[in-house]
Amino acid sequence: MTDQEQNKKTIVSYYETAFGGEPEKAVAQYMGASYRQHNPEADDGPEAFIQFVHALRKANPDLKLLIKKVIAEGDMVVTHAHLVLKPGDRGVALADFFRLEDGKVVEHWDVIQAVPERSANPNGMF
Repeated sequence: MTDQEQNKKTIVSYYETAFGGEPEKAVAQYMGASYRQHNPEADDGPEAFIQFVHALRKANPDLKLLIKKVIAEGDMVVTHAHLVLKPGDRGVALADFFRLEDGKVVEHWDVIQAVPERSANPNGMF
């Protein structure tokens, strides 16, 4: 298995473990000693990530995160996912960019776009 394939597996496990309700486990297994966050609504560091996930899940206990695509190049992994916070909501499309060092997550960026009620084309967001 290439490093890029392993990085993809690491990110999918990290993301699904964290947002599945076990951010402490995700941090312990997959996060590096430092964690640099570029989302303006979240602080740097492993503990801040854990608190962010718990707060999001507390406010949205039925949230569902479905990873649709995973792309890797070098030490970067990008996921394209559908996040639905409450049943019946259209949710948001997420593009998350993760940087890894020595197989561990050390940096994160994201772009979030609401899934609209109507689209100018029939292609869908995913």
